[in-house]
Amino acid sequence: MSGPLPSRLRRVARTLSDSWRHMLISIPYVWMLLFFLVPFFIVLKISLADMLDTQPPFSALVNWIDDSHISFVLTFDNFKFIASEDIYLRAYLNSLKIAAISTVLCLLLGYPMAYAIARAPANRRNILLLVVILPLWTSFLLRVYAWIGLLDTNGMINRFLVWSHIVSAPIQMLYTPFAVYLGIVYSYLPFMILPLYASLERLDATLDEAAADLGARPWSVFRDVTLPLSMPGIVAGSLLTFIPAVGEYVIPDLLGDARNLMIGRVLFNEFFQNRDWPTASAVAIALLVALVIPIMFFQAAQAREEKS
Repeated sequence: MSGPLPSRLRRVARTLSDSWRHMLISIPYVWMLLFFLVPFFIVLKISLADMLDTQPPFSALVNWIDDSHISFVLTFDNFKFIASEDIYLRAYLNSLKIAAISTVLCLLLGYPMAYAIARAPANRRNILLLVVILPLWTSFLLRVYAWIGLLDTNGMINRFLVWSHIVSAPIQMLYTPFAVYLGIVYSYLPFMILPLYASLERLDATLDEAAADLGARPWSVFRDVTLPLSMPGIVAGSLLTFIPAVGEYVIPDLLGDARNLMIGRVLFNEFFQNRDWPTASAVAIALLVALVIPIMFFQAAQAREEKS
């Protein structure tokens, strides 16, 4: 009687362990289902409907004719409309341009900062990381509003420049592309620094020392050793910066010029001013496809490169 019992207990323990493992693995998939796929299909459904002066302001895709017959009404007119109007294309391209330039600026600023934190003594790293994360503890909206007070013609920066006789008259900085870039870089710089730090902190410092001992100059050591090994952090930080910057609405609306139109402003106008939910949903779906498909191809190419 003593023999089969331990083996039975081991089987039960193994079954419970497998159940827990499957449950833990399924949590991210459930999260993706609830907070990505379900909202995506809701927006996709609205993008295939017609605009109506009702509540909700779009037509139903499924109509019951009688108890035994239903009809599906799908329209692609919204996608044809945004493809034929120049304002949407200009907003897309302008958003991509601003997001790309902001991402490059964040990378140029964030890489040296992340490298300095990763190479700092261990007892100082937590303090330096806290300095990077500390602005995120303040409301995003308040931080953007603070830049209005700094960049205004009567703001602190202009008053200091006039007081120090660097300029003779206040400079127009607010409601310019410069203010938009400044706001985006300031807001998303931590999201660039943290992945870079995580990648650089794991690098083996002896590799740099070995390259230097073999006669490599500091720039060659960085170019041939440090930079390639930190590429995963660069990719992760760039994606975390570029993707939300493309759809940014608050910063361009508060700091930028109305003529410098971005896709976030277009979505707001279509949803809340024009109440054209189908067109707004079509704009959102097109933006998502324009971002996700290149990223999928890039990840597939990166996976093939790693295998080879």
